[in-house]
Amino acid sequence: MAADTGTSTRRRVKLYMLNENRTWDDRGTGHVSYAYVERLKGMSLLVLSETDGSLLLESKILPDTAYQKQQETLIVWSEGENYDLALSFQEKAGCDEIWEKICQQTQLQHSQNILSWRRSLQVQGKDPSVDITQDIVEGESEEEHFDEIPDAAPPIELPPCVISTLEEISELFTSVLPSPIRREKLAVAIENENYIKKLIDLFHMCEDLENLEGLHHLYDIFKSIFLLNKNALFEIMFNDDVIMDIVGVLEYDPALPQPAKHREYLSKTAKFKEVIPITSQELLQKIHQTYKVQYIQDVILPTPSVFEENMLSTLGSFIFFNKVEIVGMIQNDERFLETLFKQLRDEETDDEKRGDLVLFLKEFCTFSQTLQQQNRDSFFKALSNLGILSALEVILGLEDPVMKSAAIDIFSFIVEYSPSMVREFILHEGRIQDDDDLLINLVIEQMVSDPDPELGGAVQLIGIIRLLIDPENMLATANKTEKTEFLSFFYKHCMHVMTAPLFANTVGDKPNRDDYRTAQLLGLTLELLAFCVEHHTYHIKNYIINKDLLRRVLVLMNSKHAFLALCALRFMRRVLSLKDEFYNRYIIKGCLFQPVVDAFKANGDRYNLLNSAIIEMFEFIRVEDVKSVCSHIVEVHYKAFEHVDYVQTFRALKLRYDQQQERLKDKTASLENTPTILRNNRYRRDARTLEEDEEMWFDQDDDFEDGDTMKPVSEMLSKKLESDFDQINKYLESRRVMGVSKENEFRDSPPRMNNRTSPININLKTSPSNSPVHSPLTSPVGSPASPNGTPTPPKEEVKPNNVVTNKPLVGLVDYPDEDSDEEEEEADQSSMPAAKRPRLAS
Repeated sequence: MAADTGTSTRRRVKLYMLNENRTWDDRGTGHVSYAYVERLKGMSLLVLSETDGSLLLESKILPDTAYQKQQETLIVWSEGENYDLALSFQEKAGCDEIWEKICQQTQLQHSQNILSWRRSLQVQGKDPSVDITQDIVEGESEEEHFDEIPDAAPPIELPPCVISTLEEISELFTSVLPSPIRREKLAVAIENENYIKKLIDLFHMCEDLENLEGLHHLYDIFKSIFLLNKNALFEIMFNDDVIMDIVGVLEYDPALPQPAKHREYLSKTAKFKEVIPITSQELLQKIHQTYKVQYIQDVILPTPSVFEENMLSTLGSFIFFNKVEIVGMIQNDERFLETLFKQLRDEETDDEKRGDLVLFLKEFCTFSQTLQQQNRDSFFKALSNLGILSALEVILGLEDPVMKSAAIDIFSFIVEYSPSMVREFILHEGRIQDDDDLLINLVIEQMVSDPDPELGGAVQLIGIIRLLIDPENMLATANKTEKTEFLSFFYKHCMHVMTAPLFANTVGDKPNRDDYRTAQLLGLTLELLAFCVEHHTYHIKNYIINKDLLRRVLVLMNSKHAFLALCALRFMRRVLSLKDEFYNRYIIKGCLFQPVVDAFKANGDRYNLLNSAIIEMFEFIRVEDVKSVCSHIVEVHYKAFEHVDYVQTFRALKLRYDQQQERLKDKTASLENTPTILRNNRYRRDARTLEEDEEMWFDQDDDFEDGDTMKPVSEMLSKKLESDFDQINKYLESRRVMGVSKENEFRDSPPRMNNRTSPININLKTSPSNSPVHSPLTSPVGSPASPNGTPTPPKEEVKPNNVVTNKPLVGLVDYPDEDSDEEEEEADQSSMPAAKRPRLAS
């Protein structure tokens, strides 16, 4: 069992895949095996997930696939175009074991291909020892034939490494680049003959002799070595004692009039600041190496567009896995991180030191983006436990723009990883801190006061705030609803900070400040408010109504900046798109279409984006048939549009309004000609009652303070419903009294009640005051007894659809032949004590 455990540990791997952005995606952790797969007809690499046993990878080992072993625990290869894979082993022994299997299989398949090729030549009467490439495929070059039969390609012999042969070496290296197999053989030859060390010795000689031609040849040679894309060669070139010489060789680009000074920059200008002492020499070496290799990739080498696609993918992989190792080493050093955050929060830490700590933390978080998901979880949880958010709060309260910018970048990493973690922190600190000191308010203030004229930082912060207030990524558990709790907190403690620039700039009929930067800031604010309208139905509705926000927004229609006027119009369009009568009543009551109409008139006959956007908004109202808004526009604003004939929108609105008025007249006339008793609205509320209640609510002129809680309209309407039910009960009571007084009159009218010409009669009598009222399909508690002592069963009566059980009944349908039975039943019930009359349930 122990042996099995060891094998399982050795073969434990992480599977990576190179995505379109040339970064490695983690595909999962599992165990790799080497087995024959019937479906693929060959030996293959299989990776099974360690969590659920699912198949993560099934890759057949092919002889023409270039497998690479990197950094002792990595195996990298390509399958097809833009489809690179990597296995990162937990232990070196497992990597060596699988690598040996891959090498054996590829060698075996190479041998089988050679035997098959020789047999085919012998059948054709060809001698494989002679030059037969032209006879096999007409027009095929020698290099192309060698690509198809790798082992048939002769080994590459490297010229002697001397100054006089540098041009020959350069031409040889350049000539092999188009052929993948010859690139592979050249890389093997360079590694086996220690050729890079020899070339470095020649570089020192040429520099001492100031042999500029030889230095130019060396630049071309090493550029070709980079294009071989072999990790084994990178490990040799990026060793501590060689890498600066490689940088020196790359200074002598023949395309430059003068040699660059990369070595001077790396050794003198670029300084490594060890903000927290690093005791691990391995970590120090890895940091220095990664920085220099990144410099070579980003600064020294030509831009990627110069090369063929994927020619330097291995160099990117080398940097990627270096960063993974650096993050892992730092994360495992608990004392290092504790010291870092302690100094960040310490008030005695000077600004220069604090700035270095923040920049280091930013770089650390940037490197963490290379981690797989499981490791990223533990990474950010560790930072959260160490108090990274409270440390950022301290930094954002400082006046240093560089530290603030770095803190925003760190905050962005955390929010993108886990918005819920940040929301939980904000809610917790909201219980113990003032609004001005809240982290989210500091972020909003940083957005408002962004020093960048183009507001680049504000755009980034708008994205962060949107993530925080997006209900789509909020959690709901059995104990609490994050959406309700956080949004209530945000609108009470933070919304006034975000809208402060808008309210401050829209006091009059025109914007107080209409410069470009202010217009940009207000445009970003309106985008965020439009997002709230779409996703925060209840909270933003209350805020808009009580702050009269839309009226303030429409002041911006008078801005000299067309994009800001369009932002204001787009916000109103977003409100109308909800087709919410609550918003519609607010807009109609406040006559908020007036600024839009004024802007349309001021724009004149110009055919521009503003003109089209306004017409589109009215077209939406027409198409969606928003009746209340349509009526308001025609009744109040139609004169401003009656001359517009280049679109049919406004005439169609007027036509729809006229049709609506005609329908209302016809309906009114029909109701007037209908007998009152046949109108099926005795217990139904008039639909206009709700509108009247809203009208009363809109007429209220109470000021709404930030700390107050607005009563929902539903609460007011529920009170109104209770009042209506009381009115109904009073009406029924009066009918009951009237029915008692006229009971004998109804009973003494046999011709009317016993008229057989009508199948249905309407019983207008009500139960006597001293008898309990109950549904005809249910029996009262304690049924009355008949004279002989047996219980009297309830009568079966037909109940109409509009009768509710256990409530006072008026106008029940009755049958004439059952009148006498009902009279006997009423006589029996008259002997019972009076019961409390039930009320209609609300």
